[in-house]
Amino acid sequence: MSSLIVTALAGSVFGLALAAPPGPMNAIIAEESVVRGWAAGFRAGLGAMLADAIFFVLTLAGIVAVIDRVPVVRPTLYLAGGCLMLYFAVGALEEFRTATSFTDGGQNAVSGFRKTFVLSLTNPYQIGFWLTVGVGLLEPGTLDVLAHAPAVGEALSGTLVVQTGSPTLLLGFFAGIACWVTVYPAALAAAGRRVDAFAPVVAGLSAAVLAGFGLLFLAMGTLRIV
Repeated sequence: MSSLIVTALAGSVFGLALAAPPGPMNAIIAEESVVRGWAAGFRAGLGAMLADAIFFVLTLAGIVAVIDRVPVVRPTLYLAGGCLMLYFAVGALEEFRTATSFTDGGQNAVSGFRKTFVLSLTNPYQIGFWLTVGVGLLEPGTLDVLAHAPAVGEALSGTLVVQTGSPTLLLGFFAGIACWVTVYPAALAAAGRRVDAFAPVVAGLSAAVLAGFGLLFLAMGTLRIV
């Protein structure tokens, strides 16, 4: 039982490690949360989570690995993702100009789901995760997590052993993502209710993050083609 708990917790940590770092997906989730409320932010998180579920299935089928064997795919994804990010950055900039305070709800609450879902499907970083860490999580075996720690690895060997390829690890992984897309929007929505200026500020930061990543992706895609 203790091994199952450790494996589930390790999966949750892997899920949080994928979902939590700052980037375009979290920028969209933040914008939706502070402008339209928790439900809209949660839907935006579900868009990215659904994309990960699709990548999971494609990794199981071995289809994701095709990306590494077809040179033109990665540059195309960078260019497509960059254009989409710049397009969504314009929308976030409009929110920055028009949003004067937190508004719970909104007619376009579903748009965040579409944004994160489409961006995730064209995000080379997310695909790269499934080509590397994702494959490792799916392959049956064991991973001695602490055995590779510098200096103390030998002493801690066997302390934290995770069963890879197990349903428990995968359930923990998606539970970690689900936890993030639930708690993160809730925290931002709560802050938006208390501070009127919070919504336009976050919308402005979201626009900046999306524009920055959009330009970066376009540059990387162009360099890979050249």
